[in-house]
Amino acid sequence: MDPQLQELLDKKACEEVIHRYGRTQDWLDDDGQMACFWPDAEVDFGFFKGNGADWVTTVMAHEREAPRRWHLSTSVMVQVDGNRAKAESYGIAVGGRPGDGGMQDTMYGGRYLDELEKRNGEWRISKRTYILDWSHEFPDALETATGEDFALHVLNITESGHPMYRAL
Repeated sequence: MDPQLQELLDKKACEEVIHRYGRTQDWLDDDGQMACFWPDAEVDFGFFKGNGADWVTTVMAHEREAPRRWHLSTSVMVQVDGNRAKAESYGIAVGGRPGDGGMQDTMYGGRYLDELEKRNGEWRISKRTYILDWSHEFPDALETATGEDFALHVLNITESGHPMYRAL
């Protein structure tokens, strides 16, 4: 295969791993989250330092504490070197939890510093460091924003296998 075409395919595969990371957390897809990391990956979020398999167990238990969560990865930059790649991306995550007087939301902004490896033709994260840049708390406004005259679908995903989840 043309080396430039292979590089584009590898970059796209790495980007999809990075995007799938947040999506599988949002839908509580444990298997999908596990497929983002090599089990022996080095993961450092500050409060957690360990391998990929233990990270998935830890983060998915944490995500289950919130009935709603939302992750966005953006500005993904990937540099491929054979079966290894370096990537950097920005992430915004929001999670809602019950608090005094109703749901309370927290928004986090940070960046992911990743290394990925292709093993047996599959790309996964082999090293991830998360840097928190900012956070903000605010009361949930979904109830006031989705009144009877402007009803919108609102998901409360509290367990795996939500009926609206589509495996992609």
